[in-house]
Amino acid sequence: MKKSILLLIAIVSLFFSSCSSTKTAQTTPKTPFVWESANVYFLLIDRFNNGDKSNDQTYNRNKPTAKLRGFEGGDIRGVIQKLDEGYFEKLGITAIWMTPVVEQIHDGVDEGTGFTYGFHGYWTRDWTTLDPSFGNKKDLAELVQKAHAKGIRILLDAVINHTGPVTAEDSVYPNDWVRTSPKCTYKSYDTYINCTLVENLPDVKTESNKAVALPPFLIEKWKKEGRYEQEIAELDAFFAKTAYPRAPKYYIMKWLSDYITDYGIDGYRVDTAKHTYEDVWADFKKVCDAAFADFKKNNPSKVLDNNPFFTVGEVYGYNIGAKKQFDFGDKKVNYFENGFSGLINFDFRNEAKMNYEPLFSKYNTILQNDLKGNTVMNYVSSHDDSYPYDKKREKTIESGTKLLLAPGISQVYYGDESARSLDIPGTTGDATLRSMMNWEDIKSNPETQKVLLHWQKLGNFRKNHPAIGAGIHQEISASPYVFSRTFTKDNFTDNVIVGLDLAKGPKEISVGTIFENGTKLTDAYSGKKVAVSNGKVSVDTEFDIVLLEK
Repeated sequence: MKKSILLLIAIVSLFFSSCSSTKTAQTTPKTPFVWESANVYFLLIDRFNNGDKSNDQTYNRNKPTAKLRGFEGGDIRGVIQKLDEGYFEKLGITAIWMTPVVEQIHDGVDEGTGFTYGFHGYWTRDWTTLDPSFGNKKDLAELVQKAHAKGIRILLDAVINHTGPVTAEDSVYPNDWVRTSPKCTYKSYDTYINCTLVENLPDVKTESNKAVALPPFLIEKWKKEGRYEQEIAELDAFFAKTAYPRAPKYYIMKWLSDYITDYGIDGYRVDTAKHTYEDVWADFKKVCDAAFADFKKNNPSKVLDNNPFFTVGEVYGYNIGAKKQFDFGDKKVNYFENGFSGLINFDFRNEAKMNYEPLFSKYNTILQNDLKGNTVMNYVSSHDDSYPYDKKREKTIESGTKLLLAPGISQVYYGDESARSLDIPGTTGDATLRSMMNWEDIKSNPETQKVLLHWQKLGNFRKNHPAIGAGIHQEISASPYVFSRTFTKDNFTDNVIVGLDLAKGPKEISVGTIFENGTKLTDAYSGKKVAVSNGKVSVDTEFDIVLLEK
């Protein structure tokens, strides 16, 4: 009898324990991925890491070039290597944006800054295949699969506005595909669009809805490569399904959407967005959405979540203060209503000069009101902005703090986190921004390692807390400077407290009404545990920053 009672008590206890753990699992949902708070790592494939030396020289691209204007050997295999090593995870990266992977022109040109090849990926020759200097289809498939296994999204770069320059080795697209004049004067809406950006950069006639034939050189190329019939069959199916005319822009949209259906990429950064009529991008988004839906339908086991396909536009000169309008002078355009989930914010590198609270509160106000449902991508340096926030890399700690804690998406340009030099002797123009990643400094330089550790701590805090980029910002105390971020989505709630420019050593921080007395918290920066008492926490660390999480 006694044994029966003890057994009954054990069963009842186990039942309630099971119910309790089930309830905990249900009330503590997994941290969702939120594009509005993404931590994006932007890299030039050719300059990041050389993982396959066998593809360093392709298409006889061996002419002498100006400094840092030729292929240096970086490739998708090199990105995979760093993914395998856990580099991106340690940095708290949630999405990787790579420069275009498509086949580039085989020759190069003299841009006035010395001879240059298309190492950057923006000089397309054939949208339908990868450039062998970057890698092959197997490499790209492996990268996406491995990134997704780590919860990291992949963004590719879409170029529809132009082809690569014309060279002795590279055929020009036909006249019904591109224009080679006039050169843009940038004085009005029209003179940004129906023109070539620079000399010898053929401009795709994206305004045209007239059906055109395939370029003869592409037909010949595909036949030599043994894939002509397949490409034609896919094009026929695409145009039959969409009912779009066989205009240049729709061919290119089909080719770019193949990277979604074939590999399951998660988004596109769109190049030179303001140099076409905005309806081009509205159509592009429709094509991408359809391709993403097809991928999810055909690959249910590879679906990460229910996030839609993400598009972020390079509308050069757009800044968050303009809210939803970009002003050409004679016309204003709302790109958020024309296919874009977000836009690159070109003014963050200027506004990073502001103090923390004015910067954070301004971005919070705009993102939580005028841009609610959309977002911006902030950066302190990039591949073609000659005026980065900290060109001499003298404020790398502050750069990381402002970028990674600012509302909106953070774009970490490769080497921001390791103080890679942006001032390379012997270079001209934007080449100075595009040196090889400084892996040796990361391995051996203590100062570089210190900077990297700061970016890693803040990056992971952002990764773990959607409230940082997508939440509501509220100042708690001006001195010492303390603020909260709060975020709610469905049954998920995220609250954090951040203190900056604090005293090193013992410090007391108010948590406002965010956390109740007795709540146990962790300072994610130092790893120390604290408890809320009388609306405050006391913590003793060697740092001047505190990142409080539950």
